[in-house]
Amino acid sequence: MKYGESSFDIIYLLFAIISGIIILIRRRDTIGKLMGSAALILGAGDAFHLIPRVLNYFVDGDFTAWLGYGKLITSITMTIFYVLLFLLHTKLFVWNSKTNKNRILILLLIATACRVILCLLPGNDWAGGGSSVFYGTIRNIPFVMIGVLIAVIYYQRRNERKNFKRVWLYITLSFLFYIPVAVAASLVPMLGMLMLPKTVCYMLMLGVFLKEIDGNYLTLS
Repeated sequence: MKYGESSFDIIYLLFAIISGIIILIRRRDTIGKLMGSAALILGAGDAFHLIPRVLNYFVDGDFTAWLGYGKLITSITMTIFYVLLFLLHTKLFVWNSKTNKNRILILLLIATACRVILCLLPGNDWAGGGSSVFYGTIRNIPFVMIGVLIAVIYYQRRNERKNFKRVWLYITLSFLFYIPVAVAASLVPMLGMLMLPKTVCYMLMLGVFLKEIDGNYLTLS
């Protein structure tokens, strides 16, 4: 199992980081910068958790603190990823109301600030592995709110851009796989396996970004 999981983690990290670099090189407009930055932040942030996880399988030593702080960094960078997805949405689609866009942005920023503050509370005990069910629950409440918000706005415009038709679904599935892990993996370690399909959802989103490199603005009939 350790070889399969480690190989998958490495492939994912390389795919995310290389995708981000390719997007930034090949598409230099605002949309390209947002997609490329989102891919790089996702890959680089996850690396802080996944690399110690891989090393833990093959190197003798205590990686508890590394894994814990890696989870902290990943928690914050995943949140930034969704903020970038919102900003990307504002560039991909024409909003009918600037007021609605500003309201959603304010709500998103408030939820993001709450998420970061909750992640930084000492009760999370990242150095000890961050295994508190209570803190695992409360720090993910604003994160789930962010996910629902982003999924809804992409769902509402799903028929306007061919490449982004299923992004709302990938976001929804990623959260459905993630929530049981975030809340109860410390009690039921086997739940950690749900991170694999969750990661596949992220890779599918990055695949959407790669398809969009050429600036294909075709809408669905």
